[in-house]
Amino acid sequence: MHLLNKVITGASFNLAIACLLLMSAGNAPVSSAQATAPNKATAEPRPHDPLIDSGFEHFYNLEYDQAIQDFERALEKHPNDPLMVNHVTTGVLMRELYRMGAMNTGEYANDSFVGQAHRPADPKAKERIKALVQRAEKLEDQRLSANPNDADALYARGVTRGQFATYTALVERAWFSALRNAVGARHDHERVLELAPNYTDAKLVVGAHNYVMGSLPWGVKVAVSLVGLSGSKEKGLQYLNEATNSTDEIGVDAKVVLMLFLRRERRYDEALKIARGLIPRYPQNLLFAVEEGNLLRASGHNPDAAAVYRRIWQAGREGQYPGLHYELAALGLGDLLRNQKDYQDAAAAYELVSEAPQPDREYLQKANLGAGEMYDVLKKRDLAVRKYQAVLATNAESPPAQIARKHMKEAYRDN
Repeated sequence: MHLLNKVITGASFNLAIACLLLMSAGNAPVSSAQATAPNKATAEPRPHDPLIDSGFEHFYNLEYDQAIQDFERALEKHPNDPLMVNHVTTGVLMRELYRMGAMNTGEYANDSFVGQAHRPADPKAKERIKALVQRAEKLEDQRLSANPNDADALYARGVTRGQFATYTALVERAWFSALRNAVGARHDHERVLELAPNYTDAKLVVGAHNYVMGSLPWGVKVAVSLVGLSGSKEKGLQYLNEATNSTDEIGVDAKVVLMLFLRRERRYDEALKIARGLIPRYPQNLLFAVEEGNLLRASGHNPDAAAVYRRIWQAGREGQYPGLHYELAALGLGDLLRNQKDYQDAAAAYELVSEAPQPDREYLQKANLGAGEMYDVLKKRDLAVRKYQAVLATNAESPPAQIARKHMKEAYRDN
C-alpha cells in the first residue's frame, strides 16, 4: 500500500491520464486476420455491422444518446460478444463523464488533476456501468476458461479493465483500484501481442501505459519496478503512432491519446496536426475544436488561439454544437486575455459564459470568479462584489466559492 501511495502522490498526472486514456481504448471489432493465435478458440463471427459505424460517428461528434442507441441495437444482434457490451459501456461512461464536467482536456495537461473533483455522478449511471462491466467480464471469462489463448477474449477483457479503471478513477475517485485495473488491461493486451504480434489495436493500451510509466520520476520508477511495473516513453509513443494507422475507431482513439501526450511533451506542432485532422472529420466535437485553441495558446500563438476561441463561440451561437457547453471557449478566451493583462477584454469574455443557454455550472462559477477579479483590478469594486456573490449563489461549497469569500473581504490584486 505504501508503494502504491508513492506512485499516486509522486506522479498524480500520470495515474490520472492513464485512467482517462484507457476509457474507450480498444473498442474496435477485430478481424480474424489480426487475431490469429495458436489454439485460439473459435470466436463468434463478427461481421461488419453498420450500427457500429453509425454509433461511433455519433460518439466522436459527442452525440452520446444516439451512439448508445446504435450500440444497444448492435448488442441485441450479438448478445454474446463482449466487445459489443464494451461499446455500450463506452457510450454510457463517456456521456456521464461529460455531464460531470470531467472531459476538459486542459485539466490533464498539468499535475493538479487528482485534486479536482467534479459534480457527483448519477447513481443510475454508476449502477449501469458496473452492470455492463460485470456482463462483459462474464462473457470474457467464459471464453478464456475454454481457451486461455483466445486473443479476442483477452483483448476484450483488457478493454473492459481499462474502462473500469477510468470509471473507478474519474467517477469513484478510487485511485488504487484504478491503478490495479489499468495494469490488468496492459497485461491482457501485452499477452495479446505475444499471441498475435499483428494485433495492432492492442498497442493502444500498451503504448499509453508504457508512456505513463516511462514518465514517472526516477525514484518512483525504481520503486514500481520492484512490483513488475515498467515503461518507456519512446516505446509508448511508437506504439501509439502505429495504432493511429488503424482505419477504424482505434485509430481515432490513438490519435486523441497521442495528441494529449504530445502536448505533455510540448511537441505542439505535431499535436496540432492531429487536432486539425480530427476537427473537420467530426465537426460537432466541441472538445477537439477547443483543444486546437488550447494547443495554440500553450505554444505561445495567442492571437491565433484567441481567434479559435472566438470562432467556436460564434459557431456555438449559430447552432453548431447543440446541447454542448461551447461556453468553454469563452472561458478559455478570458483566461488567455487575462494572462496578457488585457483585463477589460478578459472581463468581457468571462461575461459571455452567462449568455450561453444553460451554461455549465462549473464553467459559470469560474467565469464569474474571473470576471470579479478583473473588475477588482480595474477598480470596479461594486461589479466585482456582484460577481463574487454570483459565485456563491451557484455553489457556496466549491473551491471558487472559497476564493470568492476571500475577495469579498479584500479586493483581488493581480501579482
